[in-house]
Amino acid sequence: MKAIIFAAGLGTRLRPLTDRIPKCLADIGGDTALGAAVKKLAAAGADEIVINTHRFSGMIEDYLEKNGFFGLKIHISREEEFPLETGGGLVKAGKYLRGEKAFFAYNADVYSSVDLKEMYCAHAEAGALATLAVRKRESSRRLVFSREGLLKGREGLVKTESGDGLFGFSGAHVISPDIFGKIEERGVFSITEVYLRLAAAGEKIKAFQDRSEFWLDIGNIERLNAVRKKRGYKEIEI
Repeated sequence: MKAIIFAAGLGTRLRPLTDRIPKCLADIGGDTALGAAVKKLAAAGADEIVINTHRFSGMIEDYLEKNGFFGLKIHISREEEFPLETGGGLVKAGKYLRGEKAFFAYNADVYSSVDLKEMYCAHAEAGALATLAVRKRESSRRLVFSREGLLKGREGLVKTESGDGLFGFSGAHVISPDIFGKIEERGVFSITEVYLRLAAAGEKIKAFQDRSEFWLDIGNIERLNAVRKKRGYKEIEI
């Protein structure tokens, strides 16, 4: 099973820490954010992973080599000039992900207890083009899903009806490789915008409601320290 980890973000909200290391190598307490993501995907069945990188790509590659590539087949998709965001990064890494089976996509800055195996099974049963892990949480960019769990659009931009659900996207998805034939966007773009366009055209983009214990994106020092506390480690100062 294949997976992509999005690790090309600049991590500007974690400066000055990210002036010297990539955000994905931030110490979350006994591990790095990237290491935890790789292990979580491997536990769900992924044995081939592509990681997109931008700044500090060599440092990330050294880290992977030092850890024996976690016993997996790992590819690096370098975004040399500038980060391409999740959509552009997915297209660039597409040569590693094409095939017959659905693959995972996972943000390197997400620390979550979501059950990826269960999500993969739900995706297969639904026959969806993509399945998104979502949570009932506050967000300025919540997505609207129908009673049947189909993506309708973004909150504030589509009409909501009784039974619709408003969710924050959790940065974990299962994607059918058929999506590569449906992506028209080029350059720097978010995969979420692709989902919204395809859903409006009638494609099946499904919600997988994550009711697990814990989820955080490690976007700033407070959230990084919340993850460290969850793992039983002291806070760090930067």
